[in-house]
Amino acid sequence: MQIGELLDRSAISLRVSAANKRKALAVVAEIAARNLGLDAGDVLDALTEREQAGSTGVGHGVAAPHARLEGLQRLRGVFVRLEHAVDFDSVDDQPVDLIFALFAPKEATGVEHLRALARVSRLLRQSDLRQQLRQARTADAIHALLAQDPVQANRPSAA
Repeated sequence: MQIGELLDRSAISLRVSAANKRKALAVVAEIAARNLGLDAGDVLDALTEREQAGSTGVGHGVAAPHARLEGLQRLRGVFVRLEHAVDFDSVDDQPVDLIFALFAPKEATGVEHLRALARVSRLLRQSDLRQQLRQARTADAIHALLAQDPVQANRPSAA
């Protein structure tokens, strides 16, 4: 599964203001609810419950919160870029400004969910990509950056 298949352009939000981690997760929940036809309170509860098990702040200013939700038919994503980074209890103690949230159907197997999380994590470990995501001006530009296949992009041309 490609990141572009998980993430609709309407589920990308730039220049988001949030004073803290809880408010950042609330914004993610609102975007998910609006785009996925879910209840924002249910989404926030699921995200908060997952965060209580351990922070999803993966380092370098990136968080990858995730949850399983009733009412989803397939894996879906939400991307948020915060105007000002917030403390997220990240593994490297750095504040977070890039959030890629992943939502899986409640009944989905863990394998597909874990593969998608691993793919998001690998993608966002690339420092040049993080820099481009921080500089992108539109949701279309963010989507294009996240949807590119790094394996394909790094292959030499056949010319």
